Amino acid sequence: QEMAWQRLSSNRLAANSLIATGTGSGKTECFLYPLLEHAARARKNGESGIKALVIYPMNALATDQARRFAEVIAQTPAFAGLRVGLYVGGQIGNSGSGMVMSVSGVITDRQTLRKAPPDILLTNYKMLDYLLIRPLDRVLWAKNKPETLRYIVVDELHTFDGAQGTDLALLLRRLRARLKTPKGHLLCAGTSATLGNASDTAPLRNYAKQIFQADFPAESVITENRLTVSEFLGNLTIEH
Repeated sequence: QEMAWQRLSSNRLAANSLIATGTGSGKTECFLYPLLEHAARARKNGESGIKALVIYPMNALATDQARRFAEVIAQTPAFAGLRVGLYVGGQIGNSGSGMVMSVSGVITDRQTLRKAPPDILLTNYKMLDYLLIRPLDRVLWAKNKPETLRYIVVDELHTFDGAQGTDLALLLRRLRARLKTPKGHLLCAGTSATLGNASDTAPLRNYAKQIFQADFPAESVITENRLTVSEFLGNLTIEH
């Protein structure tokens, strides 16, 4: 996580990254905090519009992680005021629900999202297609300037193979063209528990390059690196 934060934070290395670690290793936190930190700084500078886009393969995963975004924002004073939107298919809720952030939920009401686009948008690749072509939904990007969108994260990157991978790659190219994003401006990140070979990361990096249309050097791949207690703590004093 520390390596990922150093690489992905827009005020540090600001570099494309691939997190290829096991299930339950904390991959979500690898991108969650850099995104929130950047969005908080951008809001403080008066920037509006969608600053980060997170794409999920399944609605259930998006819904689960939306709750984690809401909880972190609610518990962190520095993130107060940040708005996260969840835009996936099959969203059915009570009238008037999902219009504001809560301690365990993000904004899901589509009218609210259209009127006031969130700082971070969670969606899937099929809905992203609608967000680019459907007149009713294109207003979500109305407040975005060419450099507003800073992050694109694809969770469970390995699920986008074959035709789905092609669809996603073309969608991201269309998104760049629609927003007139400067070349090299976007910070791209992918996570996967099954992709990646620590001894040869070239296939993974080439795959990511095709999806994101961005370069991923050898150092961009973050794998598990376990330290012993003594290695991690060094000479620190331990108080029981």
